[in-house]
Amino acid sequence: MTIQSKTLIGIAGGTGAGKSTLVKAIKKHFGSQIVCLSHDSYYRDLSNLTLAKRQKVNFDHPNSLETTLLIKQLQDLLQGKSIAVPVYDFKVSNRTKKIILIKPAPVILVEGILIFANKTLANLFDIKVYVDAQADIRLGRRIKRDIEERGRTLDFSLNQYLTMSKPMHEKFVEPYKQIADIIVPKGGKNKIALNMILKTIQSHLK
Repeated sequence: MTIQSKTLIGIAGGTGAGKSTLVKAIKKHFGSQIVCLSHDSYYRDLSNLTLAKRQKVNFDHPNSLETTLLIKQLQDLLQGKSIAVPVYDFKVSNRTKKIILIKPAPVILVEGILIFANKTLANLFDIKVYVDAQADIRLGRRIKRDIEERGRTLDFSLNQYLTMSKPMHEKFVEPYKQIADIIVPKGGKNKIALNMILKTIQSHLK
């Protein structure tokens, strides 16, 4: 059955900006009315490479993601079809053989650092949100996450940020802030911005 009313939301911003925090708050508010997807789930399958070689891949470049699959699956959701989302394992830098079944809902939210860099994907969003935060704050959050959740060393995380994340942010993330409908300063815990986003989504649902 096709769901008639759908709102597609994109939440972009640099690594460690607070996108996940904002997504969780939106999800908590709308509950079963919303489904959330992460662009990170669509990193390409690199089973043909060794772990050592996979760790040298620039995962902050748009080419590292199978964005065409994300676009196809979003179109399926908009048509009322369920989708099978890939599951990515950051500890081994590769896709697993698992999938997550996602059913359509009135609100579809997509989060990722590079979702506005692809014009076709960006044009799908009814509401585009950019979460902004200072570079030093983002770096600190990224290093903490890499060490605690992804099994990285401090040296590895810092080197990856300086050689890949930072230049890719300057080329493919920051410039696209200008196409956002809503810019959230001070990261994902900005309650005033959150309330504005919730009201905007609610108005689309009505």
